[in-house]
Amino acid sequence: MSLSAIFLQANTAAVADSLKNVTKKFSAMPDSIANLTPEKLHENIKNFDWTEVINRLTDTGVSLALSILAAVLVFIVGRFLIVKGHNLLRTIMLSRNVDRSLTTFLLSLFKITFFFILAIIVISILGIETSSFIAIFASAGIAVGMAFSGTLQNFAGGVLILLLKPYKVGDYIVFETHQGTVKEIQIFHTIITTYNNESIIIPNGGLSTGIINNYSREHARRLEWRVSISYGDDIDKARETILKIIDSNELILKPGTENDHKQHQEKKEEDNDEQHEGGSWFKKWLRRHKELQAKASEWREEKRHEIDEMMPKVSYTPSVSLEKLDDSAVTLVVRAWCQHANYWPAFYGINEEIYKQLPLNGLHFPFPQLDVHLDK
Repeated sequence: MSLSAIFLQANTAAVADSLKNVTKKFSAMPDSIANLTPEKLHENIKNFDWTEVINRLTDTGVSLALSILAAVLVFIVGRFLIVKGHNLLRTIMLSRNVDRSLTTFLLSLFKITFFFILAIIVISILGIETSSFIAIFASAGIAVGMAFSGTLQNFAGGVLILLLKPYKVGDYIVFETHQGTVKEIQIFHTIITTYNNESIIIPNGGLSTGIINNYSREHARRLEWRVSISYGDDIDKARETILKIIDSNELILKPGTENDHKQHQEKKEEDNDEQHEGGSWFKKWLRRHKELQAKASEWREEKRHEIDEMMPKVSYTPSVSLEKLDDSAVTLVVRAWCQHANYWPAFYGINEEIYKQLPLNGLHFPFPQLDVHLDK
């Protein structure tokens, strides 16, 4: 027998088996359906137990109504809590001077996230299966996270910077090879402006994990000059002249410790606040509110005071010291302190005065020289 004949015989047998199975199913149907007549249908309807059907429908309706009522109550209560939480979060972020763009984004994210959770809870109360919805959104979240991993890292870095505040707008910072004044702190990047008025945009991801030198974080900054005078010049005369130049400059901080200057600055700010505060009830309430805040933070001040006592004290007293004896000059190192905003004006001003005043007092700026002795 050929191969094609074998396949044909097998297909014929399969068709015959299928027809036999269909015939059995039709023969298994009740005889009542096959022999159904109008009289028998009327009799079946007459003898049908309608009470059981009504009871089942009543139970189903009551259960559905209770589920709908519970879902509505949960939605109303959940919506009330979300709105209250939204307002509370907005008040906290505005009181902490969080960036407005970040505030808007986080508030929107808060509302969308919690309304989505509330919708899932309401749907589950109504008896609808929610696992498929959760799986779809989880898959979409993973896909979006993988596609925007770098952007999300910059976003997370921006949130950390705005909350922890390693620097703020107006601070002068140095990051890697870039330095300048912070102009804007945005969600994904920070913009700094250099002294050449160049805008540099730095991603927040690197700023949040990298090393930043923030010159504006401390109250004062130290200036330093190296002044060379000739061998044979009077070092005491040079020291006296330079200290007079420093003392006559109004931008230089006067002798004292760091705590003395901080207390003076705080007292000055309090006096300014008292001058600006009038006799209105709102300003009196504001002053009272500040007093309560001061009492509430008393334990923090005590802790800070204990830490300050253990830290080395910075003295703002100017100094002129002999640093080293070079081949052609005696090098003096001059140190003084000023506020950060006055750094460059004070540096250049005293630099110029040193150049002008030292020659007038019999001191000389040496040139590189080499003594050569010839044997006859």
